[in-house]
Amino acid sequence: MNHSSAGLVIWDVDGTLIPADLRWLTRAIARAYGIAQSEVVFPDNKVHGYTDESIAVDTAIASGVDPSAAEAGIPAFRQAIAAVMQEGRQELAEVQPPYPGAAASIAELHDGGFIQTVLTGNLRSAAAVKLNVAGLDEFLDLRIGGFGSDARDRFQLPAVVAQRYSAVYGEPLDPDRVIVLGDAPNDIACARHAGFRVAVVAHRIGRRELVSYEPDLILDSLDPTAVVAAVSSLLSAGGSPAAR
Repeated sequence: MNHSSAGLVIWDVDGTLIPADLRWLTRAIARAYGIAQSEVVFPDNKVHGYTDESIAVDTAIASGVDPSAAEAGIPAFRQAIAAVMQEGRQELAEVQPPYPGAAASIAELHDGGFIQTVLTGNLRSAAAVKLNVAGLDEFLDLRIGGFGSDARDRFQLPAVVAQRYSAVYGEPLDPDRVIVLGDAPNDIACARHAGFRVAVVAHRIGRRELVSYEPDLILDSLDPTAVVAAVSSLLSAGGSPAAR
């Protein structure tokens, strides 16, 4: 890690920085596969924490689309989600404002010398719009982010981040200097797979359930002071997982 950086903070987007909302996927899937929005059926337990393309294929199949046609429709889905997000910018600002403390947490981490980016199941086009509309993109280095458009399997995205980090900053990414901030079990599993530390915020899932997935730390909200303290503690020399 560059000596000028205190560490790398990787943010999840939906459910962590902004509330999750399936309306955009619903509209894009309906448009891409030529079905009514009312006929879009999301599969159980395979939505939150997964990548948009995998959700699109599984949802199309659950909605009655032939599996081969579901896969063939992915190029149309990519175009549809980009269009839907652009068309819905005003609505997005109204229905998915950033969680309290999100912008301040990002700003204070930036002031503390941390590099920040995202790892998200969103396609890059969708993530860029969400973060821009929410006013959260100023201090996030999206050049090194991992997006659902980079890999269908979320577990492959940490390697994408590492590769891009090395290309941009000119040195290998040290897993011991990386923390993921998410909100879901898949965020925890993905971070563990990559050897990163992980803290989760209890926006959607209760603390008691989150404890069972063994993150390093659980936050009740994105209080900037608590976020900076948690990140600094977990990435400090000799830091150990915080008590849950």
